[in-house]
Amino acid sequence: MKNNSLLISSIFALILPSIVFASSDNEEGHELGEPQTQVYATQYQAENWGLAMGVRRGDIPFAVDDDSVNDILPLIKFRNDYFFVDGMEAGAHIWKNENHQVNAYTRFRFVDIPTELQNESQSQAFDFGLQYRFIKGPWEADVAFMADSNKRSYGYSRTKYHWESGDWYLSPYAELNWKSADFNQFYYGLEQYDTSGGVEVNAGITARYHLVSNLYLLGKFGVGRLEDDIVNLPTIENQYQYESFFGFGFYPDSGKKKATNSYSDSNSKLPHEADSDDEFIRVAHGWATPSNLNAILSWQTKTDPYNNQLTSVFYGTRLTETLFTLPIELYFTPGAVWHHDSEVQGNLAEGVVAIKAFYTFEIGPRWRLGVAEGLSYVSSVTHIEGTEMEEKGYKPSKLLNYLDFSLDVNMGDLFKSSHLSNMWMGYSIHHRSGIYEKSSAFGRIGGGSNYQTLYLQWHF
Repeated sequence: MKNNSLLISSIFALILPSIVFASSDNEEGHELGEPQTQVYATQYQAENWGLAMGVRRGDIPFAVDDDSVNDILPLIKFRNDYFFVDGMEAGAHIWKNENHQVNAYTRFRFVDIPTELQNESQSQAFDFGLQYRFIKGPWEADVAFMADSNKRSYGYSRTKYHWESGDWYLSPYAELNWKSADFNQFYYGLEQYDTSGGVEVNAGITARYHLVSNLYLLGKFGVGRLEDDIVNLPTIENQYQYESFFGFGFYPDSGKKKATNSYSDSNSKLPHEADSDDEFIRVAHGWATPSNLNAILSWQTKTDPYNNQLTSVFYGTRLTETLFTLPIELYFTPGAVWHHDSEVQGNLAEGVVAIKAFYTFEIGPRWRLGVAEGLSYVSSVTHIEGTEMEEKGYKPSKLLNYLDFSLDVNMGDLFKSSHLSNMWMGYSIHHRSGIYEKSSAFGRIGGGSNYQTLYLQWHF
């Protein structure tokens, strides 16, 4: 009863700003996909894209020799009328209006343990649940009910404030994490000691500084306090955990922002024109290779003796036509991949979310160089990947970093046909890896898999 009372009061405390602000609003929800203009207090809130990389440092609360652990994290930001991706969290809108959202939601849950234990444990993961989110000017509050893959339940309530001035963006936040007894027993008692549910308190600040054009520095500092029942466990040594992040990223140029105190939703676009080419569909087919990325790029590729193959379909929507004032186009590009069965593996699926850059140049016809960065998740580990992990002594990870390198040529230029001016034909490398053991998010592994593919890409 004591825990339930604390839980209810904690949730009320953090969603109070939404109750106060919402009392004067009674808008009807929009149908998803219906054009709407959202007004924000900062450019950061209005932006619909970003790509970043940095290092996270987290304190280890357990009674071990190591004090902290570091991770390299790639971060994607994307938002439209249907869903959003914001770093290590994402959601799909079930219902929303100008100030309120109900989302199918996922967030990455970090478990800070010594580096040498992370590959075998792989206890941190993206968990899924339901989120309510409130936005009013610079204020934002949300509540989510979550569970891990074994239905150990937990949740959080969070409030943050967005502040922006000149080249600086700051966002202080406070968060309460309320956890069930079975969640605490597994992740803190390590299934050796019984404990109760409780509430963990976190607070901190995230920051961003505009350096030049599309380049920004990113930072975060936070502190968390574990509940007393957890600290009394023999497995736990520290009640307070400090977390920090430092990195860099590419976002819309804040130097181009309007001299105003409000910013329109950057998803509000003009009607789609018949001759526009800001979206694409790419269909590819590829063959596995045991060669690493360096060998492929130096034309020393080996053939997979089992002839494992994949077929993929990617959709792309343009984010910007320039980067650093150069003609470099960026696209948000999710994809579905089907790995075909062979004598050493069954059929399996792969999902990809990435941001891809294209640079166009002319040597006779138009050519494009492309590179993508993102996340890849497979339903089962492929044979080409699993055998390498076994040789290196790693436990495979279904979630890995995703890279794509491509070169294509415009078919309209090649065949001198205006009907094919939006069609490109090319070669790409489909790459999954764990960033050289530098990220626990990817199982703290080195290596991965590579497929060489041929594709057709149609812009519309």
